Amino acid sequence: MADKLNVSLVSPERELFSGQVDQVDLPGTEGNMGILPDHAPLMAALSTGAITLYDGGKEEKFFVQGGFADVTPAGLTILAERALPLRDMTRDDLSAEIEKAKADLDALGDEGALAARQNIDGLEMLFDLV
Repeated sequence: MADKLNVSLVSPERELFSGQVDQVDLPGTEGNMGILPDHAPLMAALSTGAITLYDGGKEEKFFVQGGFADVTPAGLTILAERALPLRDMTRDDLSAEIEKAKADLDALGDEGALAARQNIDGLEMLFDLV
């Protein structure tokens, strides 16, 4: 059994994290999940929320909005549509994101409304973390 999990977190703008950790928690579209070393191969779509990297009793959190997580024997690669360190977000930033998502919600059909509602739910859950 491997002691650490190799992780790479990448957004279109830059690589936000590359290294080894004990565990990663991430928001999947089918529910939140935890990834440990030697996890079975998996490909999952990400929803809006927080990715938490755990290493040696320390936690590092990132805001993520969409993308994919790919677990292979080599480790975990997270390709995020949008991501940034959660410490760089404020409650005002979150409030602005929520208001924009709610405004977009009114213009969508049923399927689009579900995706927008999931986005809003993920943003609102982050208030406890910033």
